[in-house]
Amino acid sequence: MLFNQTRSKDSKLLPMSSFFLIADNLVNPAGPTLAQRLAWRERPVGAPLLRQEWGDLLFMHWPVPAALLQPHLPPRLQIDIHDGTAWLAIVPFRMSKVRTRVSPPVPGADEFLELNVRTYVHLDGVPGVWFFSLDATNALAVWLARTFFNLPYLRAKMRMESPSAQLRQFTAERTHAGFPPAQLRATWSIGSPLPPAEPGSLPFFLTERYCLYTSNKDQTKLYRGRVAHTPWPLSSAQVLHYESSLIESHSLPTPTGPPVLHAGGPVSVELWPMQRV
Repeated sequence: MLFNQTRSKDSKLLPMSSFFLIADNLVNPAGPTLAQRLAWRERPVGAPLLRQEWGDLLFMHWPVPAALLQPHLPPRLQIDIHDGTAWLAIVPFRMSKVRTRVSPPVPGADEFLELNVRTYVHLDGVPGVWFFSLDATNALAVWLARTFFNLPYLRAKMRMESPSAQLRQFTAERTHAGFPPAQLRATWSIGSPLPPAEPGSLPFFLTERYCLYTSNKDQTKLYRGRVAHTPWPLSSAQVLHYESSLIESHSLPTPTGPPVLHAGGPVSVELWPMQRV
């Protein structure tokens, strides 16, 4: 299966019935303004909890009716939309140079692969990311994230290979006990660098996210975490092969049609503790 980054202005990757158009208007009150989105790019005051680097990243985004995603969220969170459409993403990448603010990287624990399924949400004018799952190869990172941050990290076996400077091959198989199995096999090529994402554009909406949301298991408590990094250096991308059951493992319908693609990184990232909201 081959996808490329281009998408015609009038194309529709998922059919949307009139029911979904009406439902999306009902479940999506006015989202954050552009000024609010830009304000959250500012680095928070104070020292971060963690520092790390994200690289070799691929954003694969599919448009999805918001009414399909909203029931999967805690009651207070609202799906964030761009031009009337919600978005669902699979994002594989390499995390490296992981360390706390007071310690250097620990060999063997400072670099691992991660793979997340995500959508975009807002609360009280604050846009952010909602993760359906974050699969990772580092058992310690999975335990810490699940235990202390309420993030839905899951154990997985993964491999990323780079046959050339512009080619990436990524395989993943979820191994976390008690959760639905899932896998990803993807090969992509990295194209030419793209201009910085223009505020208000679709690439800006999809990639420039500086908050993340999570909840406790029964979704009665909601938490928000801050993230700071320079704007993503993006490149065009083409997916040469793709097989996945990740989205389906969350009882979400399989997206149809080619995704919107961006290759990204590296960026140096700072993360602050989660705060209840």
